[in-house]
Amino acid sequence: MAPKDKPYRIYRGGRVKGPIRPESPKSGRKADKDKANGPEPREYRGPKPARTRRRWVRPVAWTLVGLLVLALVWGVLGFLAFRSGVKEANKKLDPRAERALAPQDGIMLSNPSNILVLGADNGSKSRQESVARSDSIMVVHTDPDKHRIALLSIPRDLRVDIPGHGEDKINAAFAYGGPTLAIKTVQSVTGLPINHVVVVDFGTFDEVIDALGGVSIDVPKPILSNKFDCPFGTEARCDRWKGWRFAKGDQTMSGKRALIYARIRENQLDPKESDITRGERQQAVVSAMADKIVSFTEYLKAPFNGDDITKPLATDLSAVQILELSWIKFRTPSNGKLKCRLGGLASNIGGVDYIVGTEENVSVIAMVTGKSAPQPPKPASGPYGPGCIVGG
Repeated sequence: MAPKDKPYRIYRGGRVKGPIRPESPKSGRKADKDKANGPEPREYRGPKPARTRRRWVRPVAWTLVGLLVLALVWGVLGFLAFRSGVKEANKKLDPRAERALAPQDGIMLSNPSNILVLGADNGSKSRQESVARSDSIMVVHTDPDKHRIALLSIPRDLRVDIPGHGEDKINAAFAYGGPTLAIKTVQSVTGLPINHVVVVDFGTFDEVIDALGGVSIDVPKPILSNKFDCPFGTEARCDRWKGWRFAKGDQTMSGKRALIYARIRENQLDPKESDITRGERQQAVVSAMADKIVSFTEYLKAPFNGDDITKPLATDLSAVQILELSWIKFRTPSNGKLKCRLGGLASNIGGVDYIVGTEENVSVIAMVTGKSAPQPPKPASGPYGPGCIVGG
């Protein structure tokens, strides 16, 4: 058998079986030429750069894991401290008040809620008999699905029917029957089911704000208050003292300063101000406190002061429900926040000054619940006109 007819070819690496493809003349000539000329010269470009190892990846990954674990542990410690304070606040609330509340439909994160906020000098001692009247009455309506929060301020002098006691100022309900009767009265007046209640002791209210490091409040106009809680120790100096002063603009207030701001009944620089204006100042303080509680700064301080911010409170709300409220407020945009107030006409009945409610109060309740668009007080409604304004 001739060599060209053999079914295999000899290579330096060994033999390969199978049929052999005939080489084309062109490729053969090229091979012969390459053999004659030798291999083509190649330009030497130096050694290849060594492959760098990303040695920083592992330390960075472990650092991130460590920070995540630290944040989780910190959050748990803060929640435990906060929950401890809330449990003490739960014990302060009269059990009869809790029984007077309307049941909450589902969790607060996904269902509307109405929270009654009462302020009194001995609020956190609500188990005891007291003749003190509530200094502040406010209903907080939340609607998470619509991303709305409405603060409804009720003037203390509003003349209402108090169950079992007849016609009187609404703040007398707290004196007659504590938070239990206050809940029933507010439900009767507004038609809103009250699901939760928070009673704030103004006697220790300033401690909460100091624990928060103060609150930021935008004062709409200069104020020179009526004389109360004179800061001086002698009668002569108190006689010369004009009252508390607040400049216009955004300012950080300590607990004492914020409490005084919320309690101002008269502004000597603007005689048109009324008890309605006082309610607006109280709303501003409560809103500023809520903003501070849900801030990142408070998260960092939670393990140290988580229980301090609940000291002046008596409430049925659990720690989880309060956190739900904080999240609802955090997610609510500015145009979803309403500041509303009930009102009426000033009247003197039997030598006592009252605010007699008008039909416009019914419209305000519809604004609070989202059944109608918010409208500000009508210009002709006077200093006690009811209405709502939009904005945080």
